[in-house]
Amino acid sequence: MRDRLRVKHYSIRTETAYLGWVKRFILFHGKRHPEGLGKGEVEAFLTSLAVEHNVAAVTQGQALSAILFLYREVLGQTLPWLDEVKRAKKPKRLPCVLTQAEVSRLVAAVDDPLMNLIVRLLYGTGMRLMEAVRLRVKDVDFSRREILIREGKGNKDRVTMLPAALVEGLRAQVRWRREVHLRDLEQGRGGVYLPHALARKYPGSETAFGWQYVFAAASLSVDPRSGAERRHHVDEQMIQRAVKRALSATKIDKPVTPHTLRHSFATHLLEAGQDIRTVQELLGHSDVSTTMIYTHVLNCGGLAVTSPLDRLG
Repeated sequence: MRDRLRVKHYSIRTETAYLGWVKRFILFHGKRHPEGLGKGEVEAFLTSLAVEHNVAAVTQGQALSAILFLYREVLGQTLPWLDEVKRAKKPKRLPCVLTQAEVSRLVAAVDDPLMNLIVRLLYGTGMRLMEAVRLRVKDVDFSRREILIREGKGNKDRVTMLPAALVEGLRAQVRWRREVHLRDLEQGRGGVYLPHALARKYPGSETAFGWQYVFAAASLSVDPRSGAERRHHVDEQMIQRAVKRALSATKIDKPVTPHTLRHSFATHLLEAGQDIRTVQELLGHSDVSTTMIYTHVLNCGGLAVTSPLDRLG
């Protein structure tokens, strides 16, 4: 199954998650081989996740996706019941959004310079957390004030703006990154992970500066797939912890995560009068209906409707 996931270019995170779910599925049924299991066993497993473990619908959906991948891609079974298994419906939730004043307070409370830069990047561009930490040097265009986001959600590329307020900080970060890269090269290292066998297609590219992560880790790490020792990007948990500490310091009583900054980015653009199609492109949404959710959290209401209570004398 691992081989099949890699052939189809699934991410290392999806690979780990899918393998974990399939293992849990097999253990749940007493280590019976999946070929001897059917619709009833799949539904029993998914029901157990919902009832006994109280998992969210999106988690249950991921477990089902992993099992379907096993049967279709690994075991080669196109059984009718695979399409009949019902997926749990994900409830519609309104996103948590900060006001601009709250964003200012939160950013000011992030005292680590690198974490502060990344947090401002998340809010200033609408990037997802993993899109930010995976940003490569070559994808930051200072002259055009653009950032090219490669292989975002859904394996899609898109372009977003580079805020003027971040230019100086990002330039300094890139200069620091070059110094680190040169030291790594002097020590016989300097390689970086490249997707889709690009290292073989373009020999020498894995040590090229343009392919390096802008936000590199302080130390080298071992690639879980190839076993190569490289300098990876910073751990996303560092940003999550920095936001959590800042949230505690500011005493903002909202369930804020780094992704909240993306929600706030979209909402504040719409509040400023930006058209929704542009916001859709910046966020990388396939359907404008996904972007429409931000119209429901605007200060003036989703349809700019004034409450009749406010019209009373």
